[in-house]
Amino acid sequence: MGLLYALLIGALAGWLAGKIMKGGGFGTLLNIILGIVGGVVGNWLFGMLGVHIGSGIVGDLLTGVIGAVVILFVAGLFKK
Repeated sequence: MGLLYALLIGALAGWLAGKIMKGGGFGTLLNIILGIVGGVVGNWLFGMLGVHIGSGIVGDLLTGVIGAVVILFVAGLFKK
């Protein structure tokens, strides 16, 4: 059940990050995949900074969205 939760939150985070980046995305499917990876990156990044956004769905979603935006930004640098 935890894996399904992580995939759903990551997919939603990737979709939201694609909307936030406006043109910096790679299409809906790849944004969703990057959102799943972004959730991992967000957790790592916030852990390194000692920042705790919160717990529950909202905290997990915010962490995933921020991580996915970072991933989309970095991937966009290589896209050009």
